[in-house]
Amino acid sequence: MKAILPFLILFFSAIATSQTTITGTVVDDSGLPIPGANILVLGTSSGTVTDFNGDFTLTYSQTPPFTIQASSVGFETVTVEVTANNQVLNIVLVEGTSLDEIVISASRTPERIFESPVTVERLGIKDIKTTTAVDFYDGLENLKGVDVNTNSLTFKSVNTRGFATFANNRFMQLVDGMDNSTPALNFPIGNLVGMIETDVQSVELLPGASSALYGANAFNGILFMRSKSPFDHSGISSHYKQGITSQESAGDNTYTDFGLRIAHKFSDKFAAKVNFGYIKGTDWMATSEEDKLARGYTRANPDYDGINLYGDELAVSLNFDNIAIGLGLLPPDTQLMGQQAITRTGYNERDLTDYNAESVKADWGLYYRPWGNDFEIQYVGKVGTGSTIYQGSNRYYIDGFFQQQHKLEIRNNNFFVRGYIVTDKAGDSYDMTNTASKINNAWKPLEDWYEDYATYYIGTFLTTLGMGGTPNPGIIHQDARDFADTGRYEPGSPEYTAAFNRSITDPNYITGSKFQDQSKYYHGDANYNFSHLWDVAEVQVGGSFRQYSLNSSGTIYTDYDDTIDYSEYGLYTQIQKNFDLDETLNLKLTGSVRYDKSEFFNGFFSPRFSAGLTINENHNVRASVQTGFRNPTTQDLFIGLDSGLARLIGSAPDNLDRYSANYTTSAFAQQVVGQPGSITQTGRAAYENSYTVSSVFALADTGDPSVLEVANPDIVKPEQITTYEVGYRGKMYPVTIDFSAYYNTYKDFLTQPAVVSPLYGDVTDTTPVPGVGLPLSTLAIANGDYVIYSTYTNSPADVSSYGASLGISTKIFGNYDLSGSYTFAKLEFDQEKYPDFTTNFNTPEHRVKASFGNTALFKNFGFNVAWRWSDDYFWEATFGNGAVPAYHVLDAQINLTIPSLKSIFKLGATNLMGDEYTTAFGTGFIGSMYFVSWTINNL
Repeated sequence: MKAILPFLILFFSAIATSQTTITGTVVDDSGLPIPGANILVLGTSSGTVTDFNGDFTLTYSQTPPFTIQASSVGFETVTVEVTANNQVLNIVLVEGTSLDEIVISASRTPERIFESPVTVERLGIKDIKTTTAVDFYDGLENLKGVDVNTNSLTFKSVNTRGFATFANNRFMQLVDGMDNSTPALNFPIGNLVGMIETDVQSVELLPGASSALYGANAFNGILFMRSKSPFDHSGISSHYKQGITSQESAGDNTYTDFGLRIAHKFSDKFAAKVNFGYIKGTDWMATSEEDKLARGYTRANPDYDGINLYGDELAVSLNFDNIAIGLGLLPPDTQLMGQQAITRTGYNERDLTDYNAESVKADWGLYYRPWGNDFEIQYVGKVGTGSTIYQGSNRYYIDGFFQQQHKLEIRNNNFFVRGYIVTDKAGDSYDMTNTASKINNAWKPLEDWYEDYATYYIGTFLTTLGMGGTPNPGIIHQDARDFADTGRYEPGSPEYTAAFNRSITDPNYITGSKFQDQSKYYHGDANYNFSHLWDVAEVQVGGSFRQYSLNSSGTIYTDYDDTIDYSEYGLYTQIQKNFDLDETLNLKLTGSVRYDKSEFFNGFFSPRFSAGLTINENHNVRASVQTGFRNPTTQDLFIGLDSGLARLIGSAPDNLDRYSANYTTSAFAQQVVGQPGSITQTGRAAYENSYTVSSVFALADTGDPSVLEVANPDIVKPEQITTYEVGYRGKMYPVTIDFSAYYNTYKDFLTQPAVVSPLYGDVTDTTPVPGVGLPLSTLAIANGDYVIYSTYTNSPADVSSYGASLGISTKIFGNYDLSGSYTFAKLEFDQEKYPDFTTNFNTPEHRVKASFGNTALFKNFGFNVAWRWSDDYFWEATFGNGAVPAYHVLDAQINLTIPSLKSIFKLGATNLMGDEYTTAFGTGFIGSMYFVSWTINNL
C-alpha cells in the first residue's frame, strides 16, 4: 500500500490540474469575423464569446476529446470536435435566417422559431446593434404585429392584438423571469426601471394569450427580456448616446443616454456583474386646446373642456331662471335665460409640469455554480427611479418614482425555483388634472366662482333687457367668465406657485393631488422538465404563487387604515412529443393546461393544444387552440380614487363600503323635496343605485324621464378568452416567410363603464313625488344632484376580434437585407346594443412595416432604414376618446465598427421626415430625435 500511495497521489493531482486550452477564430462564409459568437462546451455551461476580431480562447477543465458548439444570431450553429490541447480552430458559420434562431418562451424550453408551436417575435443582439431606434426597447415597434403606444419619451406601452390603454395590464413583461409590473399600478411603466441595453441578451415576444404557461396576466401577450450571463459575457462594456429631441411645441432639447456593464468570471464556479443606466431628456409636450368631446368648442363656449387644459373638466349646469327666481328677481315659472352647462377656466398642462423625462437604474447579480456545471444559484437585485408622464383617467406626472426587485433563484438545464419581491414608492408623483382644480379652488372655492358667474350673467342680462336692449348671451357669458376670473392665480405668480406646491405635496385627495404609495408583492415560481429522464415525451410541471400588499394610505386604494393583502396561485403542466412520420415529415404535438386561483374567485383551467408539421425542413404549418383568462387587477378590485370628473370605485365586495364621500345637495332638493343639505354616499351606490350615462344624456336631450335606464353593474369577475390560430413558416431561399392568423372570442369582457348615481331616490322606484310628478331619483338627476362613478365590471356583450400578420425577409443585390410585414386587426361587437360599452381596442386595422439595410456595406460599415405606416383608428380610454390620424415614420442609422477600439459608432435619426404624429388621444405629438452613439465592447 505504501508503495502505490505516491502513484495514487500523483494520478489524482494530474486529474485535478488537467486543463485543455483551445484558441480559434469564427468568421462568416465571406471571411468576415463574427464578434460576440458563443463558444460552448456541448452539454456543459462552460464557454466564452469571440472578441471584435472573431477570436476566442477557451480553457476547459477536462482532457479531450469533447465537442464545442459555435453559434451566433442569424447563423447556423456548428459543432466541432476537440481532440488535443492547444488546438487551433477556424470555424465558419453559414448565414441562416431569423427562423433558425433559438427561443425559450413559447414552450419554456429551447427550440427554433421555425418549430415553435405559436407565433414568436425575437430581437437579438444583432438586431439591437442595427436598430434604427434610439434604444432596444423603442426598437420593438419594428417587430411584426407589435403595437408600441407612446405615453411619453420614457414610457412606451408594448401590446399585441388590440385591447390596451397605457394601463396595459393585459400584457406581461418578464426580465430574467421577474415580472416588472409596478405593485401600485399593476402594469409595467415601459422600460423606465427595466434593462440596460448593454446587458440585453435577447428579447422574445409572444403575441396573444399565453395563460396556459404563464398565468392570468399573460392575456394579450408576454415580453421576455433576458440578460447576459457573466459566465459567458465578462468584461466591461458601455454605451453613450447624445442627441436632441425636436418638437414644434417643445423646441430642440438635449437627450442623453449612458449605460455601463461590468461583469467578471472569477472561476468556473463564481461570476458577478453590475449594470448602471441613465437617461435624461425633455418630454413630448401635450398642448392640444381642442375640445375634448369633439364638439368644436373653444374657450368662448361656456361648456368648453380643452384636451390638455385641466381644471375645466367638471361642467355645472346653471339654470339662470331658477336662480333669479330664488333671488326674487323674476316671478315664478319664468323662462327667459334658460340653462347652460359651464366649466371653470383651466390651466395648460405645460404650466403643471416641467416635462423632465429621466430614468436612473442599476442592477447587480451574484452567480454561483458549486460544481462548475450548469447547476447555478443566483441573487439578482434591481433598483430604478425616474420621471415620466402617465395617462390614465387623468394625466399624471410620475416624478421620482422608485421601484426595486430582489430575486433568489436556483436552476440548471432541467429546473428552476425562484422567489422575488417587487416594491415601489410613488416619490413626488401627482395628478396634474387634480392639481389644476386645487389651484383654482385655492384661489376661489368652486361654489363662490359659480355664484360670481351667475350673479354677473343674470344682472347683465336683466339690466340690458330692462334698458330696452337685446342681450347677447355669447358676449355676456365671456364677460361673466372674466368677472368670475378676476384675480385668478396666473402661472408663475407667487400665489400660483404656492398653491401648486401645496397641492402636489398633499396626499389627501380632498385637499391635494400627491400620490402616496409603498405597495409590494411577493412572487415565487418553479418549473421542472423531465425530458432528461425518459425519451417518450418532454413533460414539464410548474407553478407560481403571488401575495399582494397594497399600501397607498388611501390615496389610490381604499387602504385608509391598513394594507390590503390578497393572494393567487397557479399550477401547470405541458407535454410535448415529436413524431417522425417519414424522412421528410415531422409532427410536433404540444398540450398544456394550467389551473389558477385567486382568493376572490373560483379557479380556472387554461388549456392549450398545438400541432406543428415540418416538411422538408423548409416548411412548417402550425395550428393551435388555447384558452386564457384575466383576473381583475388590484385597481379593478380596490381602487377608490376621485379623478375630478368621476369617482373610480373597485368592485371587490368589501371595497364598496370603504369608499365614502359627502356631497352638498341643491336648493331644489332641500326646499322642494325635503332632502338634507349634505348626503354621504358610499361606493355601493355605483353598483346598486345608478343609471347608464347614455340614458342620462338622453334625458338631457329629450326631457323624457322614461328614457332613463338602470345600470347597477355587477361586481367584477375574471375575463376569459378562446384563441384559434394557424400559421406558416417557410424558407424558400433567399426568401423566408412567417404568417399567422387568429380569431379570438371573449366572455365576461372586463370593462370600466361610467354610471350616474342620484344622491337621493331609488333608481328602481318609479313612484312620482306628490305635487311634482316625477320619481325622486329622476328629480335628483334633473337638478344636478348626482355623482358620476367609473365602475369595474364585465360586459354581457359578445366580443370577438380577428387578424393576421405576414412577414417576409430576403437578400437582394447580394448582401442587402430587405424585410417587410403587414398586420391586420379587426374588432366585432354590437355597439348599438351596448352604447355604454367601450372595449379600448385601440389598434389600427392596417399596419405596414419595412426595413432595408446592409451590415457590411463595406468593411466595418453598415446602415439600416426602417419605415412604419399606421392606418387611422379610434382611441378609447378613461381620459378621453378620439381619432388617431394615420401616420408614417422613417427612421435611419449608419454605423462604423472600429475593432482596434472594440467600438461601434452610430449616427441615427427617428421620424426623419419630421411629420409629428401621435399614437393615442390626449398625449403630446411625437417629434424627431437625432443622436450619435458610441458603444464599447458590447459582445
